[in-house]
Amino acid sequence: MPRYSFLGRPLKADPDAESHSEKLHKMLAGAGLGSRRDMEALIEAGAVTVNGLPAKVGDRVKPGDQVKVRGRMVKLEWEETLPKVLIYHKEDGEIVSRDDPEGRPSVFAKLPRLKGQRWISIGRLDFNTEGLLVFTTSGELANRLSHPRYEVEREYAVRILGELTQEQMDQLTAGVELDDGLAQVESIFSAGGEGANQWYQLVIKEGRNREVRRLFEALGLTVSRLIRVRFGPIAMPPKVKRGMFLDLTDAQVRELLKWCGLSADQPAKKPLGRRGEEAGKGGHPYRRRVQKRSDD
Repeated sequence: MPRYSFLGRPLKADPDAESHSEKLHKMLAGAGLGSRRDMEALIEAGAVTVNGLPAKVGDRVKPGDQVKVRGRMVKLEWEETLPKVLIYHKEDGEIVSRDDPEGRPSVFAKLPRLKGQRWISIGRLDFNTEGLLVFTTSGELANRLSHPRYEVEREYAVRILGELTQEQMDQLTAGVELDDGLAQVESIFSAGGEGANQWYQLVIKEGRNREVRRLFEALGLTVSRLIRVRFGPIAMPPKVKRGMFLDLTDAQVRELLKWCGLSADQPAKKPLGRRGEEAGKGGHPYRRRVQKRSDD
């Protein structure tokens, strides 16, 4: 049976085949054990061995090498396979963590179980924030979507008690000084509302802790409801209700990889989810998807 390289090409039966190798931390991340940075930390901690010997950061592995993490064998994927990606509609009152001393419900308890892999959360949401969460088995994909240097957009529907003035909206786009530095939104517009409750749709490119809530608090306003409706090219489909998850198809995963620049093709330009019709003056902007945005 022929062996395959990481790119899915058959390995030739010659001396060059034995020299084919990949960086250890990259292969561990590709096996779904965490991000590349996490894997480097794991190697530095002495938790990884290759062929029975302690591994070092920068080591390379080749097909046939026996890699163990904390004494357990890890299957490295040398034949190219698509990572698993799913979206989950987080409910208010759930945490994005596997362990919680307070015993609060975890989103990971709702996800399907995997054999030999684990779900990696691409970004997080606060305990009281609802909406779109993305999970994958690929550490490389998770890093590409969540690392600050890539400035991947996060879009939110925000309900506040009161109404923003144009001056306040301009201030949010210009930047507001928070305790951890200047923060700003890429775009914001009114999405209607009823009475004292007003909805806004906004886009940010960072994932700081409670960033949206803190931006409004800096203006003297309190967020009463916060829902993430889009992460990068993935928009929440209306059919995925609170507490439900949906696996992306192979075609959608390939589109996401292209958008992230993880293939040779040009990135996809359209969101994977359906944007729906334009929001009206009243009601819930999350149920009435906005088609035209100020940053389009």
